[in-house]
Amino acid sequence: MSGQYILDGHNPVRCDDLIQWGRWFETGDRKVARFEFPNGVVVSTVFLGLDHSFGGDTPILFETMVFGGEHDQAQERYATWDEAEAGHLEMIERVKQ
Repeated sequence: MSGQYILDGHNPVRCDDLIQWGRWFETGDRKVARFEFPNGVVVSTVFLGLDHSFGGDTPILFETMVFGGEHDQAQERYATWDEAEAGHLEMIERVKQ
């Protein structure tokens, strides 16, 4: 992992100043979406703030993860806010099945 990013609205912006990134990360709203099923299973999608592409051409900056139930710890990662929103809805459908 490498490369720190902050959000400007829904747009990731590279931030090479580690102090500035850390300050933003402490208070920035990283939540994209959250859904809780009646049985307590949670699907959460967040901005990671660090590039998880492991040297790939496109930074991977968002993650959807399931907490609880049959799909506990299932995850998907995305490059953009829009992809993350769509992936969040897809994960909810996956958990429903």
